[in-house]
Amino acid sequence: MKTRKMLSNWEAPYIQSLVKLIETQSKATLAHWAVDYSEKVILPLWCKHRPEDSRPQKALEAAREWLSGTIKLPQAKGAILECHAAAREAEGNPVAQAAARTIGQCASTIHSARHCLGLALYG
Repeated sequence: MKTRKMLSNWEAPYIQSLVKLIETQSKATLAHWAVDYSEKVILPLWCKHRPEDSRPQKALEAAREWLSGTIKLPQAKGAILECHAAAREAEGNPVAQAAARTIGQCASTIHSARHCLGLALYG
């Protein structure tokens, strides 16, 4: 099994404190935070290295659409999976790969609140 490349350690004290904090928040709050932050801070990194590939941006847009109730989870999930594919295809470009993984995890917060930790683990 190939391990994921994370820029942090799941057992790190600051990650564990984030785990405790997210348990006090709603999934919608966490999803809005993760999507907003990754759009403002992480997406520009992706665009700098892979400007021709809009899959991460589409994943964030799909997460926003789900949050607003305009699409169902299966529709959003397709865009998020495409973002994860973009991360795999960015092998050899660690900044782009980490950015796409971060965005994919942040967008996936609409499915599971704990996915917002991808911001700290990959971003």
